[in-house]
Amino acid sequence: MQIYLPIAEVSVNAFLLLGIGGLVGILSGMFGVGGGFLMTPLLFFIGIPPVVAVATGANQIVASSVSGLLAHLKRKTVDIRMGLVLTFGGVIGAGAGVQVFAFLTRIGQVDLLVRLCYVVFLGIIGGLMFAESLRALRRSRNATPGKPPPRRSRTWIEKLPFKMRFRTSGLYISAIPPIGIGFCVGVLSAVMGVGGGFIMVPAMIYLLHMPTKVVIGTSLLQIIFVTAFATMMHAVTTHSVDMVLAVLLLIGGVVGAQFGTRIGTRMKAEQLRILLALMVLAVCGRLAMDLLLEPSELYSVEMAVPA
Repeated sequence: MQIYLPIAEVSVNAFLLLGIGGLVGILSGMFGVGGGFLMTPLLFFIGIPPVVAVATGANQIVASSVSGLLAHLKRKTVDIRMGLVLTFGGVIGAGAGVQVFAFLTRIGQVDLLVRLCYVVFLGIIGGLMFAESLRALRRSRNATPGKPPPRRSRTWIEKLPFKMRFRTSGLYISAIPPIGIGFCVGVLSAVMGVGGGFIMVPAMIYLLHMPTKVVIGTSLLQIIFVTAFATMMHAVTTHSVDMVLAVLLLIGGVVGAQFGTRIGTRMKAEQLRILLALMVLAVCGRLAMDLLLEPSELYSVEMAVPA
């Protein structure tokens, strides 16, 4: 069933959009990511203009993240205080990112920037996550029963000022690193149309040393507020949020997130991380091929965005 998208100015199969939303919702529930790293490229592949894909994709992430967060709240695996600190930095970053995105849209370079950002960030993050996940799997298999884990040395993050106690995560650390992580994720959310979970989740595990069971729900809490703010900013500045597209993606995302949460609780943390790394690398490879290979059509007409 074909449906016309008024802002994107293209006709797309409605069931295809529902399926994309459902797939991203499953990822949101399983990994604690908004799924934008997959959503936005998939919208590129089916012919949605990059400006609309970024702005509208961020809108869908909000709904799928809310659905996943509710499931994690029932299991009490959300560090609300940490999530609020991350959100503070994320909102500031999203505001800055939207201004950058609007400027690049005016000069006609937003398409190239978005695709390059995806290739660079997904390649680096996916590679690091895959290598670390393999090491974690080997350690878990070779671990001697009854042997205590090696004592972790004190890191530079733990020596910073402005410390706060995060009881759910069992941490007493400075608020500066979470705010910095939130800021970076906020910029990416605005520029790339992602929730930022593919950076947020590894940073919370490896930099902040949060327990994996708490990381996913806390990441979703931050993603909700930051992506909602980024969506509103895009609607005001670039006028590129397609509500018809957003509603179809929302319906699929909300349903998929419930299934993803159930699947995630039945898998080991190392298995979840390695699956996420493989998906990130697969999307990175596909986008890199699009940049390097000669397109079938050398010229295209870009959608004009009102000032």
